[in-house]
Amino acid sequence: MAVLLETSKGDLVVDLFTDECPITARNFLKLCKIKYYNNCLFHNVQQNFIAQTGDPTGTGRGGDSVYGVMYGPQARFFEDEIRPYLRHKKKGMLGMASGGENLNASQFYVTTGTDLDSLDDKHTVFGEVTEGLDVLAAIDAAFVDAAGRPLQNVRIRHTIVLDDPFDDPPQLAEHIPDASPAPVYEQGDRLEDDWVPNDDGRSLDEIEEEARKREAGARAVVLEMIGDLPEADAKPPSDMLFVCKLNPVTTEEDLEIIFSRFGAVTSCDIIRDYKTGDSLHYAFIGFDSERACEDAYFKMNNCLIDDRRIKVDFSQSVHHLWKQFRRFGRAGGAAEAAAAADAAGDKGGGKGGKGTPNGAPRLELKPGAGGVYAGPSGRGGGGNGVLRSFSMAVSA
Repeated sequence: MAVLLETSKGDLVVDLFTDECPITARNFLKLCKIKYYNNCLFHNVQQNFIAQTGDPTGTGRGGDSVYGVMYGPQARFFEDEIRPYLRHKKKGMLGMASGGENLNASQFYVTTGTDLDSLDDKHTVFGEVTEGLDVLAAIDAAFVDAAGRPLQNVRIRHTIVLDDPFDDPPQLAEHIPDASPAPVYEQGDRLEDDWVPNDDGRSLDEIEEEARKREAGARAVVLEMIGDLPEADAKPPSDMLFVCKLNPVTTEEDLEIIFSRFGAVTSCDIIRDYKTGDSLHYAFIGFDSERACEDAYFKMNNCLIDDRRIKVDFSQSVHHLWKQFRRFGRAGGAAEAAAAADAAGDKGGGKGGKGTPNGAPRLELKPGAGGVYAGPSGRGGGGNGVLRSFSMAVSA
């Protein structure tokens, strides 16, 4: 003779005193069977005293017994079954919340305190909680207003009859629903205790993905505030490649010649130290189409250039480097420092010497008309290869 009450705080299992209080127990079991208690509020919670529910109107003034449901308003109430040996001695006792003598209907309470002598001999005690006392404690701890109603709605969500020794009256069948009522989430001035934001039926993966996007957006805003990003929604273009592990002797012209076989190269920039002008061993190469960018990625990753096996990736996967490049230019450092290095180059070498230390003109080895330099691994910058023809030129 047990019933499982699924509440928005958790589950309660109650055992009923069917031998001592058969009329009250039958009323409670049959109301559970017709899902009468589904979505009922705990409308009166008094800490260390009682948690009252069972009124479909949520006001504390409504509710019918199962006899009133079947036979009409004249049978709304039924008589008390007060037993002198059933007392409110401990937490978890179930009692009928009657409006007076022999005025029992559907409302009931669960004690959350001990030795509640003021309730003895006035209300029918017809059961007790056998499992879920921690859930009862959570209901008892709910914040309430001056009238005792929880500020966040706590409800009975579902009732399951585990054992029923009483036969169903013939009139009860027409009141048993085909399915349990849908959960009610009140749109008034109070949130439901088990309410979940954006509970729109999406899958867990979709909810997690949206949470990650929100978190990423929040982090981007913080990075923008501290100056690590030019703007929170900055994104690298999809036609830009990131190339790293370059040989220090590799120049932009070399990379442009090599990568132009896949399509028109719109930009080719090796990132350099703004003080020394030395290569930082990585570069960004832009193409005129995404297809050319993809072809270059698949063909050039792990290739040898100047005796260095380079790594190629799309700039999206290392977007922080791309954004640094887009924000600070080739200098790779602070914009002010880059401007200072350029100014120093202008003073030392006129139009030449841009980005070089102490204003010294930058000397570059450029291929002459005779051909290319072939190292031991193909085109390389070291080893015992043969240097055919190079011209020495001062950067202009």
